[in-house]
Amino acid sequence: MSKVRMVVVSMLVAVLALPLTAGPAHAALSTTFRLNAKVLDGGQQIVSLRLETSGLRINPSSLSINTFQVHATGTNPYPALDPSTVFGTYDQYRTVTGVRKNRNGDVVISLLSGEDAPAAFTFAWADSVGRNIMLDLTYTITQRLPIRAAGRDLTFSSFTEGEVVDREVDAFAAGVASSGLKYRLYTPARTATGRGRPLIVWLHGGGEGGWDDAYNNDLPLIANRGALGFTTKKAQRIFRGAYVVAPQATDFWLNDPAQDYATKLKVLIDEVVAENRVNPARVYVVGASNGGYMTMKMAATYADSFAAAVPICAVRVFDGELMLTDAQLAAMRSTPSWFVAATSDDVVPYADNTGYAVDQIGNALVTPYPDVVWNGHTFASHWSWIYVARNDPAIRRTHLYQWMAAQRLS
Repeated sequence: MSKVRMVVVSMLVAVLALPLTAGPAHAALSTTFRLNAKVLDGGQQIVSLRLETSGLRINPSSLSINTFQVHATGTNPYPALDPSTVFGTYDQYRTVTGVRKNRNGDVVISLLSGEDAPAAFTFAWADSVGRNIMLDLTYTITQRLPIRAAGRDLTFSSFTEGEVVDREVDAFAAGVASSGLKYRLYTPARTATGRGRPLIVWLHGGGEGGWDDAYNNDLPLIANRGALGFTTKKAQRIFRGAYVVAPQATDFWLNDPAQDYATKLKVLIDEVVAENRVNPARVYVVGASNGGYMTMKMAATYADSFAAAVPICAVRVFDGELMLTDAQLAAMRSTPSWFVAATSDDVVPYADNTGYAVDQIGNALVTPYPDVVWNGHTFASHWSWIYVARNDPAIRRTHLYQWMAAQRLS
């Protein structure tokens, strides 16, 4: 089953929009379908549907963009949330961009996706709790034209929705540390002998933490490509195979003074190192926003534990409250650090946070971007983690991932 969601809904009956007159015979069949998802820079979307049709010998030439109609609803599953404070729910038709038969004989319905695609995301924003929330998804497929198979026309009488499948996200196993924090762990394809492989610790932003009604460990992987960026084939080649762990806070990392997250994270990291083929001299901590604060806190508190730290749009001051002292920033000097942020960040102002921290640390590297633009799309100025997920930051022709991979504890 999918590690992302395991939602199975009741059978959805297809309504035939056109009369079926072609072909010598009609066969009424039922089938199930899965929802194929992919995490884009702005988060996870449903990008296609795969109908289980292998064995039916479907003629691919009978498939067209008009064969099926797809309707999607994404609803808030939490009654306690005021609907007026939840942004991103939907109830509308998806645009079908293609229909084909794959190598296994299954029919794949491709859907319009992209940062501006409507009704595509698997999560929404709940303003009242300052969190992203997973949506309940219901997809309805309507067959509009018959499909030719083995010399006859096929008309599906019903389609049953199955699981959400995301190859990248599903590669992360779920775990719970003895300190109580949940996490997801990616294991490299080839485990190492001897001293083992590096470990990258990804600390999510504030919107991906747990809250009273939900503490699942999906959101740190699906809200953006922060953790997934380190599991791509290119990144894994750079690190020569790396573990990636994505812990989840029970609320906000910024609540560390009350929750003692630094201690809990250290326990989690030590357990992952001990239970896997990890080289303890090659543990890297990376985090964005709330997680950027926690990255600095971990590097300052456990200077002898991390080979490098990468704070992204990191919080030093929050709502006028000082979260990290100058002494704590100074303690980071023994840990190689590379900061990334947009100077136009309107959530965590650059000068008071990244700029100040870099000045106090003295020997930290920094890549300041004027804004956040990728593949021609302009994102919120706070989302500078997109650059890190794409290994874009570079200083003197050395990119961030290559720099990280070269750092080791002495």
